[in-house]
Amino acid sequence: MKKTLAIMALLALGSGPVLAQKKPAAKMAATAGIPAASLLKGKSIYTQYCLTCHQADGGGVDGLNPPLTKTDYVLGDKTRLINVLVNGLQGVDINDEPYNNVMPSQDFLTDQQMADVLTYVRNNFGNKASAVTAAEVKAVRTANKK
Repeated sequence: MKKTLAIMALLALGSGPVLAQKKPAAKMAATAGIPAASLLKGKSIYTQYCLTCHQADGGGVDGLNPPLTKTDYVLGDKTRLINVLVNGLQGVDINDEPYNNVMPSQDFLTDQQMADVLTYVRNNFGNKASAVTAAEVKAVRTANKK
């Protein structure tokens, strides 16, 4: 009888508020003055359109899809990076490494979506860089039309 009561007590403890507690939802903290909402939107876009080729950790695939971690393309000139999304990319070495897969244009994304995903990439995977704005994306698109 004592064993039964002990087992029931343990079960009661396990079925109470302890099990009802939920792990807090992951929140993305604002980085260097970049709004958390922009980073969250960027992460969502990355997950939908970029993750398959560039991987969850931004490490890319050797010889096919370049990494997004600490590369000149990601951390360098924003205009060049925006042009990759607007125009796509093919046959370019990234940090002296050849990558043979074609990066298709992502020009179906809005200016704000491009800004959010590029800001996300520039501030994740060990990267720390300034945000990309929708105005910067719009300026690159306009310059490309000329």
